[in-house]
Amino acid sequence: MYKVLIIDDEEPLREAINILGDWEGLGVDQVLEATDGKMGLEMLRKHKIDLALVDMKMPELNGSQLLQIAEREFPDLLLIVISGYNDFEYTRQAIRSKVVDYLLKPVNRSDLNSALRKAVDVLEAKRKRESEFINRNITLNMSLPKLKEKMYLSIIERSFKNQSNEAFLPLIGADKPGNHFAVGVLRMLNLEQVRRDRFHEDRDLLHFAVTNVINENSDGHFESFSFASPRSEREFIAIFTLKGSYGEDAAFLSLHHMKKTASTLKELFGILCAGGLGQPYSDVTEIAQSYELATATLDGIDLLSLKGSTVSNSGYTKSAAKDSPTLTGRMPLIRSSLESGNAGHAKSILSDFTRKWKSSEHFSLGEADRTIQEFIILLGDIALELDAVPERLRRGKSKGLRGLGISSDFASFGEFEAVLSSILDVYAGEISRSLAGDRSSVLENIKAYIDNHYFENIKISMFTDKYFLSREYLMKLFKGQYGYGIHEYVQKVRMDKAKELLSDPALKIQDISERLGYKDKNYFSKAFRNYYDCSPSEFRLLLTEGGK
Repeated sequence: MYKVLIIDDEEPLREAINILGDWEGLGVDQVLEATDGKMGLEMLRKHKIDLALVDMKMPELNGSQLLQIAEREFPDLLLIVISGYNDFEYTRQAIRSKVVDYLLKPVNRSDLNSALRKAVDVLEAKRKRESEFINRNITLNMSLPKLKEKMYLSIIERSFKNQSNEAFLPLIGADKPGNHFAVGVLRMLNLEQVRRDRFHEDRDLLHFAVTNVINENSDGHFESFSFASPRSEREFIAIFTLKGSYGEDAAFLSLHHMKKTASTLKELFGILCAGGLGQPYSDVTEIAQSYELATATLDGIDLLSLKGSTVSNSGYTKSAAKDSPTLTGRMPLIRSSLESGNAGHAKSILSDFTRKWKSSEHFSLGEADRTIQEFIILLGDIALELDAVPERLRRGKSKGLRGLGISSDFASFGEFEAVLSSILDVYAGEISRSLAGDRSSVLENIKAYIDNHYFENIKISMFTDKYFLSREYLMKLFKGQYGYGIHEYVQKVRMDKAKELLSDPALKIQDISERLGYKDKNYFSKAFRNYYDCSPSEFRLLLTEGGK
């Protein structure tokens, strides 16, 4: 059965095609509709469409544009073009896009079903070819290594269905008893440097070279098959198969092969590796557990003692210390330093903290990875609150270190510290630029608020919460700008206003006290005396005597 999509902005034409098409006779079980090219493209991406009928003249995205996109994204999609007039440009694009047929409006039953039958014949011929052994359940022209990779990944991700994939088990040696399987994970510690210096930024060429080295020396007895890990671009997964032997032999040969691989990669390309190897199992579906052990072993390698390439077997890697300290508790201090424009002090706080890890007994690769991610998230939250998200992150699609333009290479604790320092540099620079432009307007806003609300109970926390500034830094900025601390300025505004109100003999001192925000007349009198060295009554008397 087939799925058809009609893409046309004219409802009458969509309805006519629905009515005129011999869908049941053609084996079409579902006919979907899209009201314009943009919607049509979304539905093509959402549904597995076998055949699309496309109107050439549509809003949003016209037929020519849609055909060009379909060529790239849906190479197996069959197309029938519909046009209201015989336009050569549309016809040329239709020919270039290898459409099945070209129909002119108004569409009649005979022409429509003739075009549909032609398309269905092509679909049936393709399905017949795909019914052969390996290509039965995969896309056309998929290579054997890619199929093996997909099978191994499905087992690792625990989505493999043994019954439905039984025909493919011989491809990975899972059809014979006595075979053992183990998984190794290799991490390239200086991947970005090697890709730049040795492979001219060609990622595919680098992957090809690495997998070739890992797969070397496979024979009829011991086989290694590798591919890039979906977990991280710097990691490669290797599946080791030992035929008709014992698990101990599989473990020994796999570890030996990984160590030899690490040595060869360093010798040929200057690649530094850290590797983890899982236990061997006789059941191929248990390589998921072997992979998890390999990953845990890799993550547990001690960064403090890492020198060059290293490979560890599961169970032989020292576990990370419990309750390892995190940067979370230091972030308020780092934030305060960044807000005050003191990036050097923020770096000093970071350095003091990393020294604790450096002096500990163990600090693993996994902890280093988690710390980097945590630091990016924590600084990102601060930057978001301060409207200081780095420009690269705002306009780019990449996140994390790549989005910040920072290399994720580190093969030692010192290089790990350098990565953290680079992250801090990026955010410190952006926060400094953002705050520099905002400080003047923030101070002006605070001063204006005090001028208009001097009679209220004004607390500094009102401003620190609103503008995400520390108390000490805000007080320093305000005094530097106006010569008064915030509390001092509130008092000055109140006292200036008090003098103005006392000049009106009709106002009682109690009324003036309340107008200024003092609910206690005596407290107002004491504050006035402290400020002007005389009481409100004495000040009023002086005004009266001076007026005589």
